[in-house]
Amino acid sequence: MNNFEAHPESHAPNFAEIAMLPGERWWGLCSAFGTEMPFTEASAFECDLRKDNYGHQSQSLLCSDAGRAVWCAEPVGAKISGGVIRLESDGAAIELEERAGSSLAEAFRFAAARWFRPTGEEPELLYFSAPQLNTWIELTYHQNQKDILSYARSMLDHGLPPGILMIDDTWQHGYGEWDFDRRRFPDPKRMMDELHAMGFKVLLWVCPFVSMDSPAYRRIAWGKNPDDVKGWPEKGGFLVSSPTPGWGGVPPPAPIEWWNGVSAMLDFTHPNAVRWFTEQLDRLAREYGADGFKFDGGSVDSYAGVRGLEGCAPKTFAHDPTASPAAQSALYGRFALEYKGSEYRNGFGFAGKPVIMRLHDKPHTWKALGRLVPDMLGAGMVGCPYICPDMIGGGEWSAFLPGSPFDPELFLRSAQVHALCPMMQISASPWRVLSPEHQAIFRDIVALRQRFAPRFVALAKESARTGEPMMRPLEYAFPHQDLADVRDEFMMGDDLLVAPVLEKDGTRRVSLPPGRWRDDLGAVIDGPAYFTLERVPLSRLPHYERELNKADL
Repeated sequence: MNNFEAHPESHAPNFAEIAMLPGERWWGLCSAFGTEMPFTEASAFECDLRKDNYGHQSQSLLCSDAGRAVWCAEPVGAKISGGVIRLESDGAAIELEERAGSSLAEAFRFAAARWFRPTGEEPELLYFSAPQLNTWIELTYHQNQKDILSYARSMLDHGLPPGILMIDDTWQHGYGEWDFDRRRFPDPKRMMDELHAMGFKVLLWVCPFVSMDSPAYRRIAWGKNPDDVKGWPEKGGFLVSSPTPGWGGVPPPAPIEWWNGVSAMLDFTHPNAVRWFTEQLDRLAREYGADGFKFDGGSVDSYAGVRGLEGCAPKTFAHDPTASPAAQSALYGRFALEYKGSEYRNGFGFAGKPVIMRLHDKPHTWKALGRLVPDMLGAGMVGCPYICPDMIGGGEWSAFLPGSPFDPELFLRSAQVHALCPMMQISASPWRVLSPEHQAIFRDIVALRQRFAPRFVALAKESARTGEPMMRPLEYAFPHQDLADVRDEFMMGDDLLVAPVLEKDGTRRVSLPPGRWRDDLGAVIDGPAYFTLERVPLSRLPHYERELNKADL
């Protein structure tokens, strides 16, 4: 093929080199690289999806504005320099289509139809019709029944509609002990019933880690309680193993370092890991009425042992030594797909699937605010259209403690980004962190979101059918109009352009594509047009709706 060299020798890495065409731009690989996209002849970039998914959504997919597309079913290492894209896989073929079309959108549609045909299954539409609530920022490691109910009621009392409510980490006894801690949840069934009566669907936080000093670990690792695995073909043995033998010559479970300490991890190549975890989650749904789960962890780098303790990092998996870390992460994601309506934060290989995803936690800074739009655009370009931009104001809880450097303007500008993107997630209570004046602005932001919510639900349904992103780069909707380098605006569908304010001084440079546009103040502007808004009021989110004439219908 033109500009392409591959070496598919058996049992050897598969290499590919793609020479960029003059002026060609590329999107893909991982949503964490949104600020690097589009990749151009001037780009100097490298990553390795075989070892890490960088806390985000990844796929060995690249599409260009010249209508070319590249795909590999397995994760690749990638290096871009000197106008050449170099890719390497551990055996799977790397495919290049030179004539997928003549634009970015045509290349993406070709890729979706050929390589990751959408399932057609719609995600839980409540994610798009109402804001989400997450208890993390308000309660952190102190989740409890009383405060969760109070948090939910306060949102309704301030006029927010009920939607998805996520109860975050520490509702449970421990990692692997998936039941409510009755010291803090004296009557969890009653709590769940009250939340449902308010109109919420409730998700519980879970992860694939198992604390190594817990009863669950002793049962799983060593089969100490046969009653827990009665009738199974094997007892225990479905945790990721260390590479060296332990007692009796059997490799013990590997200790994996993660953000909450050191734990063992489920080995999803083992059928009993799937069976055991299924039993835990099905019981939570059956006994308490859990509507789904927030699946955290399970990243490629954890399974690769990147953060494993020295000398104990897993190199293989006992049940299937041929499985790669990315395959393990994908199996965890496949497990999560069985629970419709759940959120899954990171992983490889979810293109075309109805997976609700959120960007990795961002700090409470203006710089981090500037990453939300490009990273969400990046998620769409790796086939993950149902993306949420972290939590409003950032997901790092320390910024919301009394005395921390909290910026209410940053919080509101973050809320504006959420308002007109696929999903909106509230965690820090606006009624605690904002003044009455700023609370009024926040209510207006939510009202704006609700006005567009029916359109976003329709877009989510369309994405289930086509695989196309809900949130699109301007180049996607308006090809070859010198808009490829616009990273801080986005289209929702083809007719709503959003240009959120991302600078503290209120400055906003706007690039309008060809067509007639009506802005949020009612003014009509003929594009293409390029202008700067100065000192945009904190109450304003600049957005532009395309006015269609009869020829467009």
